[in-house]
Amino acid sequence: MVSADGIRTAVGILGNAISLGLFLSPVPTFVRIWKKRSVEQFSPVPYLCTLLNCMMWVVYGLPVVHPHSLLVITINGSGMAIELSYVFLFLLYSHGRKRVQVLIALLLEVAFVGFVALLVLLLAHTHERRSMVVGILCVFFGTLMYVAPLSVMKMVIRTRSVEYMPLFLSLASFFNGVCWTAYALIRFDLYITIPNGLGVMFAVAQLVLYAMYYKSTQKQIEARQRKGEVGMSEVVVMEDSIKVGSEPPNDHKPEIREM
Repeated sequence: MVSADGIRTAVGILGNAISLGLFLSPVPTFVRIWKKRSVEQFSPVPYLCTLLNCMMWVVYGLPVVHPHSLLVITINGSGMAIELSYVFLFLLYSHGRKRVQVLIALLLEVAFVGFVALLVLLLAHTHERRSMVVGILCVFFGTLMYVAPLSVMKMVIRTRSVEYMPLFLSLASFFNGVCWTAYALIRFDLYITIPNGLGVMFAVAQLVLYAMYYKSTQKQIEARQRKGEVGMSEVVVMEDSIKVGSEPPNDHKPEIREM
C-alpha cells in the first residue's frame, strides 16, 4: 500500500513541474518585450512579488529552518533564478522613473530576505520557531504573489481587454495552486495551504475575466489593425501620386499671395 509520504512526494514532484510551468509562462511576454525593446503597459509588480515569494520559500525550506523540504527548495530556487531574469529585463527595457522604482524594489527585497534569514538563525533556536516565523512571512508574501495580478485585473475591467493579462500565466497559477494545496493537505502544513488555497481563488477570478473580455479584446486588436492598414494605404497613395508627378491635395498646395 502506498504511504502518505509517497503520495505527498509524488504530488510535490508534480507541483515542481507545474510551478516550473508557472515561472516559465511569461516567456512569450518577455520575448515580446525583448523584440520591441519596450515593457509597454506590462507591470513589473507580479514578477517582483513572485521573486520575493520564491526567496522566502527558499529560506523556509532550508534544513536548519524546516527539515525534509527539498522539493520546496528545488522549485523555489529555480523560480528565483527565472524571476530574476524577468526583473533584469524590466530594468533593461524600462526608462526613467519606472526603472528606478524596479531597481529600488529589487534591492529592498534582497535586503529584507537577508535580514529575515539572519534574524531567524540567530534568535530562533528550534526548528519549530524558525518554521513558524518564516512560515508566517511566507503566507503573507505567498498571498501577495497571488494578489499582485489584481492591479492587472483592474485594468482588464477598465479597458475591457485582456491583452496585458497573459492566459498562460493565469492557467499556470490555477494548476499550481491546486497542486500545492493538495500537497499541503496530505500532511497538513498550514503555511503552504493558506497562500495556495487563496491562489486558486484568484486564478479562477482571472480565468473568468479572460472568458468575459476575450471577444472584446479581439475586436479592439482588429480595430487597431484596420486603422493601421488604412493609414498605410493613405501613405502609399501619397507616394504613388508623387512618383507620377500628380499634384498634391488642395489643402497641401502652397498659398500664392499677390504683392
